[in-house]
Amino acid sequence: MAAEPEAFVTTHPAPERLKRGTLNLAEIAASTMANIAPAMSFYFSMALIASAAGVASPLTIIAAAIAIALLGNTVSQFTRSIPSTGSFITFIGKSFGPVTGLTTAIVMSAGYIIAVASVVSIAGGWTSDILAKYAHVHIAWQILTIVITLLALALVVRGVALSTKWAGALFAFEMLMLILVSVWVLVHHAGNLRLTPFEPSHLASGWKGLGLGFPIAIYMFIGWENSASLAEETANPRRAVPRAVYLSIALMAVSYILFAYVTVVGYNYNASALASETAVPFVVVAQRVLGALAFLAYLAGFTSIVGSLIAATNSQARLIFNSGREGLLPAVTGRVSAKHRTPVVAIVIFLVVALGLVYGFGWNLNPVAFFGDAATLGAIPISLVYLVTNLALPFYYRRMHPAEFSVLKHLILPILGVAAIAFPLYELIKPGQSPPFSRFPLITLGIILVGLIYAFVLNARDRTLGDRIGSIVADAD
Repeated sequence: MAAEPEAFVTTHPAPERLKRGTLNLAEIAASTMANIAPAMSFYFSMALIASAAGVASPLTIIAAAIAIALLGNTVSQFTRSIPSTGSFITFIGKSFGPVTGLTTAIVMSAGYIIAVASVVSIAGGWTSDILAKYAHVHIAWQILTIVITLLALALVVRGVALSTKWAGALFAFEMLMLILVSVWVLVHHAGNLRLTPFEPSHLASGWKGLGLGFPIAIYMFIGWENSASLAEETANPRRAVPRAVYLSIALMAVSYILFAYVTVVGYNYNASALASETAVPFVVVAQRVLGALAFLAYLAGFTSIVGSLIAATNSQARLIFNSGREGLLPAVTGRVSAKHRTPVVAIVIFLVVALGLVYGFGWNLNPVAFFGDAATLGAIPISLVYLVTNLALPFYYRRMHPAEFSVLKHLILPILGVAAIAFPLYELIKPGQSPPFSRFPLITLGIILVGLIYAFVLNARDRTLGDRIGSIVADAD
């Protein structure tokens, strides 16, 4: 048989591995919840949810939690079969082939970098506000943003165990503050506690109100997939990662329901006042009840943002790293630090590009406004990948593990997952939105087209890509 033309064959060095077995279930679950960042996510979402769903906003969060749990099933089923640092890129590439996997590498990397740019910007903005309010010191948010980002970078490159412990500690402090404030508010309003927020009859505009608030509630959970890309550094990832996914979703759901109830109670069940709030409603409630001790709510926001930045960088930069070592992205992104065994190049690229987006497009904007814009734009490609991953699960198990195929786990639940994510995705891309949101679908389409062109060209040059996607299994030698 004639040899394949040299143009279609590429020789690759042995891929570098991360430090295996470093993390346990508690650590990856804490990292996942730190990535979700309940304080940050809830603070900037509750007024929007209330404007759509009214007093019964907690019902919207319950519906969103169920939808996210469906997505959690998909990632868990994939991880039980092929735990991979590549996460969604591996899952989609193994199911639909190299072109789809390559395109996913571009789309997912872009989505995550844009989304983390929102966290980078608000890190400086929130810190600047705290210093001005409580220390009467005025430092430009642009300066604080780069300082915090560089500190996060220095921590993350020193090792996943160290940085994950920091993220977990910041998350624990954040939750402690939020729960303390919540309990204090409930005690203060003890004579006026009702189940009104859980009654469907109090949904604004009926079930339509739940539907309008549903997309916003969904995006409060983004980051739930964090643990999947930490699989290589996790002991027993096939068991630990699915548990971390479900545990994180459940705990965040309970927390969000509590915080939403507290906020509604704090506004005396007045959804109009809550929805029209220009400040952060939860913080406003804390100030009314705690006075000067509302500083705890501000502090929870700070630790939430910083913890999210650390956890997101740890997890999401590893997708870029894994793509580099498997040949989907330039090989330099697949390098690790000899001393700390961390994907230092991918981490630096991830944060430097995010910082560039903040300074390039958000320098003259209010950081809260940029946060909303970047988070919304980043959510579109991320949600699209969620949807495709759900579609991939039945194909993967039918082809790779037909004897293990379950109609419920591998067909019905992922189809429900497609439906669950399709609605909020449509709300983000539907026609008729005002600028800049009207431009976001076109930007996403541009990212997808770049990814497709890149995929077709690279796949034509290297026919081994299909074999190398997902070739590095987290718990295999």
